Amino acid sequence: MPVRSPSLVVLLGCLAAGACASSRAAPKPFPTPRTAGAKPPGVADEGARAAGNRTLVADALQLQGVRYRNGGSDPDGFDCSGFVWYVFARQGIAVPRTVASQFHTGAPVRPDALRPGDLVFFRTGSSPASHVGMVVGTDLFVHAPSSHGVVRTERLSAPYWVSRYVGARRLT
Repeated sequence: MPVRSPSLVVLLGCLAAGACASSRAAPKPFPTPRTAGAKPPGVADEGARAAGNRTLVADALQLQGVRYRNGGSDPDGFDCSGFVWYVFARQGIAVPRTVASQFHTGAPVRPDALRPGDLVFFRTGSSPASHVGMVVGTDLFVHAPSSHGVVRTERLSAPYWVSRYVGARRLT
């Protein structure tokens, strides 16, 4: 068995514990967000928006089981903001890469007005919003939870998430 130095063990532990730390890693395959000539969020009619949200949700749910990877933004592994970035980019929607930037994008949404495709934010660390997921249905969201998990759905009403909820944003 290899001998590990205490500083290496501490470093590896810190890296594994970091939830949703984002890097600038390029995803494989790289989804190309629509930018030039694209309608800004909120311009599409309600029917197109609902259809787009169903597609976002379907894409997100197909990624269930993909492992968490710190800084990950592709199907080889996701962190929470990389997961959101990737799902929206597959639909040609440009979204910032970090939780902090995503928290300031789009329009705020009241908890009683959440719709599939809305982003939900939580305080799981020291910053005001340190974790993000996507609403997929009544009381359900999908996310890349932590260094010990895989992309999965959970209940928004679970005590853990209720106590850490800090807001929601609508991008589409």
